[in-house]
Amino acid sequence: MKNKFEVRVLGSGTSQGVPVIGCNCEVCRSNNQKDKRLRSSILFSWNNQNYVIDSGPDFRQQMLREDITSLRAVIYTHEHKDHVAGMDDVRAFNFIEKRDMELFCTEAVATTLRREFHYAFGENLYPGVPRVKINLIDNAPFQLPDGPIITPILGYHYKMPVFGYRIGDFAYMTDVKTIPIDELRKLEGVKTLILDCLREEPHISHLNLEEALDIINYLKPDKTYLTHISHFFGTHEGISKKLPNSVRPAYDGLRIVIS
Repeated sequence: MKNKFEVRVLGSGTSQGVPVIGCNCEVCRSNNQKDKRLRSSILFSWNNQNYVIDSGPDFRQQMLREDITSLRAVIYTHEHKDHVAGMDDVRAFNFIEKRDMELFCTEAVATTLRREFHYAFGENLYPGVPRVKINLIDNAPFQLPDGPIITPILGYHYKMPVFGYRIGDFAYMTDVKTIPIDELRKLEGVKTLILDCLREEPHISHLNLEEALDIINYLKPDKTYLTHISHFFGTHEGISKKLPNSVRPAYDGLRIVIS
């Protein structure tokens, strides 16, 4: 029997989120809920097990909004604060599931987690701190506990190495500016893609719309959703009008069933 595979967009916004504090632009004042963007993250469900890619500063809010009561593991793309800041809140699942939370990340991310959440590592831990088990990964496929094999895709966020991930015919690539051709080829045949696209103007560390569409035209997935969206890109409705039919802006709460 084929595994049931569903993706939920927990957050589709850039590092400041949308609306941005103190901003009165059209996007930040929009009443459309699709213009309310928390920091970028997804959850995917595989045979009734839940996995999250990146636990940013809105992790708690995202778990509550989606009514998530179990979580098997967290996989990290890179060590920036808007992707790791919510790690402390995995302790809720320690209590619910009576086990350590499995974290999958590079050595660079692990170093950041140990520094930022130093109280969760070492001996004689204070009661109530998050209990985690770090599983180090590199640029090779790995098996998730009770879940699928996941293939890292190496990209660069300016000069910082960042992993995207492919699971079967689905892939998630956030916070990238460049993807080496050998890594891009790992994405060939993907049918559903969630891809970084900050805005229309060029940016030093993120794909802009022209660059994202170049990648999409190369890979030709059936459906692409743009994520890590800035208020400079425009409203959800405005962005949608600029895109080909097979490409749409992601939005918080979007659910995608992967066939």
